[in-house]
Amino acid sequence: MDFQKAIETIKQYLPDYANEHLTHSKGKNQFDCVFCGSGTGVNGTGAFTVYPTSYYCFVCQNHGDIFNLAEKVENIPQKEVIYYLADKYHVGIDNNSSYHLQEIQKPISADLEDDYTDFFIRANQHLSETDYYRGISLKTLNFFKIGYVQQWKHPKSNKSPATPRLIIPTSRTSYLARDTRSTADIPADQRKYTKVKVGKVHIFNIKALKNNSVIYITEGEIDALSIIDVGCPAIALGGASHVKTFLKIADENADTLSNCKFIISLDSDKAGEQAKNELVNGFKERKIKYCCYNTCNGYKDQNEALMNDRNSFQRVIEWGVANVDSLIAEQSAREQAELDKKKAEYIKKYSATSSLQSFLNGIAENANTDSVPTGFKTLDSVLDGGLYEGLYSIGAISSLGKTTFALQIADQIAEQGHQVLVFSLEMSKNELIAKSISRNTIKRIAASKGNPQYAKTTRGILTGKKYAFYNQTEKEIIQNSVLDYAKISDNIFIHEGMGDVTVDDIVRQVKEHIESVQNPPVVIVDYLQILSPRNPRATDKQNTDSAILTFKRLSRDYKIPVIVISSFNRENYAAKVSMQAFKESGAIEYSTDVLIALQLRGTGTKDFDVDQAKSKNPREIEAVILKNRNGMTGKKVNFKFYAMFNYFAEETQQDI
Repeated sequence: MDFQKAIETIKQYLPDYANEHLTHSKGKNQFDCVFCGSGTGVNGTGAFTVYPTSYYCFVCQNHGDIFNLAEKVENIPQKEVIYYLADKYHVGIDNNSSYHLQEIQKPISADLEDDYTDFFIRANQHLSETDYYRGISLKTLNFFKIGYVQQWKHPKSNKSPATPRLIIPTSRTSYLARDTRSTADIPADQRKYTKVKVGKVHIFNIKALKNNSVIYITEGEIDALSIIDVGCPAIALGGASHVKTFLKIADENADTLSNCKFIISLDSDKAGEQAKNELVNGFKERKIKYCCYNTCNGYKDQNEALMNDRNSFQRVIEWGVANVDSLIAEQSAREQAELDKKKAEYIKKYSATSSLQSFLNGIAENANTDSVPTGFKTLDSVLDGGLYEGLYSIGAISSLGKTTFALQIADQIAEQGHQVLVFSLEMSKNELIAKSISRNTIKRIAASKGNPQYAKTTRGILTGKKYAFYNQTEKEIIQNSVLDYAKISDNIFIHEGMGDVTVDDIVRQVKEHIESVQNPPVVIVDYLQILSPRNPRATDKQNTDSAILTFKRLSRDYKIPVIVISSFNRENYAAKVSMQAFKESGAIEYSTDVLIALQLRGTGTKDFDVDQAKSKNPREIEAVILKNRNGMTGKKVNFKFYAMFNYFAEETQQDI
């Protein structure tokens, strides 16, 4: 693994290191301090506390991690402590790492590595003292200077227990020390140290690259020795994490490897599969000839296959060498077939040709599907008939009637028999219903040419104590207006939420609605800027952009109109509307299909006064079509807005 990841992995072994090298004192995770001696007193109470990846002495305030502790306890130079601990805890480190720790300016160099040649010779002389040969002949073991040490201790740790080990050199500066005891005879706390690597990572038997045309690649050294023992060349990575080390060697010996053919036979566990894929990709990039071939013959690994049935194992290995060209061709054909399949699937999924028939089917299916009229005739004319599948955004300054305008559209859509799903993030359900009933009162009065003073505001509808003071005419108007609303209420679905609704909640509820009633609705979200953020750590703009893109996908996936209400930037309150006025988002400008901005008539002209324009009754409002992906842009639709009664009237309609 890379140096950064290796460092973080090694740090997690601090509790193990402390338990092995320090003396426990009273208290959980407390030890005698190796810096000030705290804990060695008569009471035995120490202040040196070990945490998962750090330690701290509450007496001398010394603190650090496993590297600092190992330097002190075992007097290991700072430049060597990392590699010592990596060996101790079997953490592989890439040779080409550029990570620097504290004062280390470069990874340890070969010149600083210990030369174990004499040690290998002495250990080999004691090989006869063990019968732990794992089915491998003495001839092969002696050729590779495999040795044995009855009481082996890690050369960098005086406190490690003495254990019997098979010594397998991987270079003059590195080796594998393999515990020769059976698992049952190894204490539980030592079982994770049965295979200890000393020195930097080196590929076992790397010299085989120079003298052979067909070479097996295994994961473990014993597995490579098993293949070598039946007469075929093999190298061992020394672990699944050492692929990068081998590929670096391949780059350095490109000319030599051009004539080599590799048979990859790694362990079949998750790490082995990952290493195999990494190796295969590396070989492809370098145009190295290879194939993958299972040589384990049904056993866990090559050594187990050798020990259980040497003759069968030998036949499998020899067959692989004899048929390597066929195996490589089969591997290539298999990979090409996978590529062809992936290509076909990609073309089927994404090419315009593959979508053409569904496109034509869609046109046929939609032949009798009309747009959804908003109920405003002039606006519908500008929008080519009304609302279609797509994302619509309605924006305006504060208190200009954005919610009222969208709610009136919702009611007018419901009157035509279409379902509308309203997500109200600011107003309650009762407020919205009261707005609709209030609007119905003024519409009834206008239709009968009655007295406008009998029309009721939202508060006039909601405040129960006022009803005692209403005359019979007023009560009848309210009652009939409620009945008018009841005629469309089956088509209105209101979800209210106060600052706790995310865009994902809305998507989920739309999906639930469609699955429940089997009828795709028009969706209205009021309003965009008070949606609960999808990512609390992101900026307002990032969250708003994310929401807009999600609503766009929602309209596309369910083929429905989605209307999102948006506020304006404060600096645009007295300025003529533009796309830049939409608050906190560039995605509104780019992703919406239709962009409608409401503004007071005269906004942006000389001597225009926002407050004075708002005070008019009715207010004169313009709906400006800033963007219309499939229709007219720049058009204006004029309305008179009776704010008290939540009613927008197109100027072509009858005035009140």
